[in-house]
Amino acid sequence: MNGSTQLIGQHPLVHRVRGLIKRVAVTNATCLILGESGTGKELAAREVHAQSLRAEKPFIPVNCGAIPADLLESEMFGHERGSFTGAIGARAGMFQLANGGTIFLDEISEMSPVLQVKLLRVLQDHEVRPVGADRSSTVDVRVVSATNKDLAMQVERGLFREDLYYRLEVIPINLPPLRERRSDVPLLVRHFLDRHNKKRSDVDVTITEEALVHLWEYDWPGNVRELENLLERLVILSEDAVIRVENLPANVRSFISENKIPKPVMSDEGLDLTNAVEQFENRLIDEALRRTKGNKQAAARLLGLKRTTLVAKLRRRRGGPVVASDMTGT
Repeated sequence: MNGSTQLIGQHPLVHRVRGLIKRVAVTNATCLILGESGTGKELAAREVHAQSLRAEKPFIPVNCGAIPADLLESEMFGHERGSFTGAIGARAGMFQLANGGTIFLDEISEMSPVLQVKLLRVLQDHEVRPVGADRSSTVDVRVVSATNKDLAMQVERGLFREDLYYRLEVIPINLPPLRERRSDVPLLVRHFLDRHNKKRSDVDVTITEEALVHLWEYDWPGNVRELENLLERLVILSEDAVIRVENLPANVRSFISENKIPKPVMSDEGLDLTNAVEQFENRLIDEALRRTKGNKQAAARLLGLKRTTLVAKLRRRRGGPVVASDMTGT
């Protein structure tokens, strides 16, 4: 996902995220971006910044899980000379560097309780105090945070401050996993093939239809990041410029999706016929979209439906409103 300045995808769930980012970006509200690992949380944070009035100011990412807890305070708020062993000079922290812009606190759930208190103070007072300093300084920074954990559950377990959680979650932005927007897989495959083909000067690598079907069916536990990493590897290792099924990893080739056409079983308690029919219908819709590479008009023809009917079924399934792209184009 590195190198792209926007979320890639045409699925209604992605359109919904884009619409939310557009509405939120022009405000100064704090945002909490939620989603599994590899769904593009930093990318979404960068979009919030890029569409804001702070776009010309710095965007500073901080990985709260990658920096040792005893160093994170200094990294975030800076320190004065001699404030601890090794502090041979004063140093500005990430908040000072981000002044006027946006700071992105990734893996916020990994922040220690002590730092959670200090971050809460920054959000309340818009002031930071470097380690070893005797006074605070004012900063104008928008805070966007992200986590792949259930932060509300962390609060219930006493692992995360409730008051900080509510300060961070003014605007929650939920990123869907790739398995919930499979119709974007062909689009993402083309995007990543184009990107990594540019790094090869000899030939452009393509992918067979059968291999693309396997990528569609796979559940992608690592989400978009896993897909990109795989395609980069396949492009580098390709010998004849064609990615075939046999070139795919064994776990992708042998994967049996849990979304295969269900086989209802009548138990002693009976059968939920409505749910079984809905599962069967959803599977056929997915199959039609796969065969047509996400083209809703063509998928509707395969299913014997009007395009508007298919769009309505997708809307009900995803629980969201129809977006403009649903009514026009593919």
